[in-house]
Amino acid sequence: MVAEGELLWEPSEEVIAKAGLTRYLEWLGRPGPYEDVWRWSVEHPGEFWTSIWDYFDVVGDRGDGPVLSGTMPDVTWFEGSTLNYAENALRRAEGTAVVFVSEDGARQELTWDELRDEVARVRAGLARLGVRRGDRVAAYLPSIPQALIAFLATASLGAIWSAGSPDFGVPSIVDRFKQIEPKVLIAVDGYHYNGKTYDRSDAVNEIAAQLPTLRATVWIPYLAALDEGQAPQQAGPAEAHTREVPHGEVIGWEGLRAEEGPLEFERVPFGHPLWILYSSGTTGLPKPIVHGHGGVVLEHLKSLTFQQDIGEGDVFFWYTTTGWMMWNYLIGALLVGATPVLYDGAATYPSPAALWRIADSEKVTYFGVGAPYIMASLKAGIHPQGLERLRGVGSTGSPLPPEGFSWVASELPGVPLGSFSGGTDVCTGFVGATMLHPIRAGIIPCRSLGAKVESYDPAGKPVVGEVGELVLTAPMPSMPVMFWNDPDGRRYFESYFDVYPGVWRHGDWIKINEDGSCVIYGRSDSTLNRGGVRMGTSEFYRVVERFDEIADSLVIDTGQLGQEGRLLLYVTLAEGATLTESLQRTLCDALRKELSPRHVPNEIHAVPGIPRTLSGKKLEVPVRKILLGTPVEQAANPDAMANPEVLRHFSPAAE
Repeated sequence: MVAEGELLWEPSEEVIAKAGLTRYLEWLGRPGPYEDVWRWSVEHPGEFWTSIWDYFDVVGDRGDGPVLSGTMPDVTWFEGSTLNYAENALRRAEGTAVVFVSEDGARQELTWDELRDEVARVRAGLARLGVRRGDRVAAYLPSIPQALIAFLATASLGAIWSAGSPDFGVPSIVDRFKQIEPKVLIAVDGYHYNGKTYDRSDAVNEIAAQLPTLRATVWIPYLAALDEGQAPQQAGPAEAHTREVPHGEVIGWEGLRAEEGPLEFERVPFGHPLWILYSSGTTGLPKPIVHGHGGVVLEHLKSLTFQQDIGEGDVFFWYTTTGWMMWNYLIGALLVGATPVLYDGAATYPSPAALWRIADSEKVTYFGVGAPYIMASLKAGIHPQGLERLRGVGSTGSPLPPEGFSWVASELPGVPLGSFSGGTDVCTGFVGATMLHPIRAGIIPCRSLGAKVESYDPAGKPVVGEVGELVLTAPMPSMPVMFWNDPDGRRYFESYFDVYPGVWRHGDWIKINEDGSCVIYGRSDSTLNRGGVRMGTSEFYRVVERFDEIADSLVIDTGQLGQEGRLLLYVTLAEGATLTESLQRTLCDALRKELSPRHVPNEIHAVPGIPRTLSGKKLEVPVRKILLGTPVEQAANPDAMANPEVLRHFSPAAE
């Protein structure tokens, strides 16, 4: 075990001097300390966000309206301003704009001029299909160049982008896209993953058939292109795979981009919809979360520069699919003049070190992954090689235990690990690291500038040094401008504001320390409550999953209001391991000694897998529902899960 708070890295004077955050603070005339600047940024949001617009020289008309008016959830930012995300993303001049690699070795680069030319062509194609300001363009695409090009073309028109990854099932995609009534669907014929080929031709036709608003379905012959050794950008029409669908015309990617066109940008109001992201949709219809052009531009300029410390000349790689908000964050690298690396494939193919090797071969300067990949690298005994240009590693998706921090520090000495936490709801992290903060095991160094994050006790009072509900007590520009098809705002209000009036409740447990650093303890709706003491699940997993015999785990408290329940631990065993009485005693002894007697489970069960969302989050709440009597088929949407087949093993009837 590594002690929480153990010092692992400190910034040198040279690192501090070169940091993007330092340059901003010098320009601002507020040299620090950081916590003082943070306090100013959340107490004077109008001044702070105006400084972000000015410092980054945002392209657009700022207007003469107030920077901020109203109170949460009814807030208006930069009234009277106009801008366009794509115009800000495509303003750089030279060098490589984007790199694409796939697990089978395919690789492609696009220069800034080539990217602009492709965006102009696809923009013209979308316009020919009748796409106008406010229309929706839906994409069923992996992380390939066409996804980025089509998004930028859509944004340039003032139309609205929405994407799902082709590993999503048909019902899951239809649940998302049917809500937003797209005019155009752009899709691949299939994809490669973990050394296998998955043909999605039938799925695309099924999806298109259930979207009666479509004027066109655009096919990208991705599998055909890779089979022929072509970069996907250069592939021809997918005529061999297309079939008639009931709505609109069917064309190939080449047909969409066939004609040259001017690269123009429709400047739109600050809050005009840019894209629609979705909640996981494991229970009920996924919430269609709408973000605006202005909020995303300002937030990503700020966060990428200050949190990840990336800018012109940097190469930014975060392992993600188009179905996770981190893809939208990754492509924000264009806003700061950095080069995003798009990767299509499995994280562990052809070896568990696959992502580290890509980071090395592409000379990545900032590399980000979900926390489970770092822990898997630790367990697999991986020793990343090369990485001479790497200046930072990011972790998100779930809390990273101190051991993960320590592993990065020992394997990549001198490279800070920044744990980053936020969500799809704001398409960013509101707590994270900077190059000005030391890195301590298990600790997130700071709250992001402009993010008034606090910890609330059960009475709704802010606390320091105690675990409480993560809330935001002041607005951020990248909060949703609305939910789609939520005309009175009720669904939006109930999602964030029905517990603490006028305060955003995010749904995580957090402890904020005296120095402004913090620790995330997992979802508050899946908390453990034993003997009246609330416990986060992350510290539980930290103990259990460090044992070599345990590949994954899930802990569930079946207690209900006023009634003590059972504490159940489910484990997926490593290859060759068995759940012996001796191993169970060892786990219980470790939990009792390192956490408390309250953490000792009543029962331990071995299961073939731990249920996770498509983006890798553990599904604690649906399993709890199953244990309390909800039928398996009603507890979660299988199409929103990476491994729905494992849910049945948590049914009481399976015990």
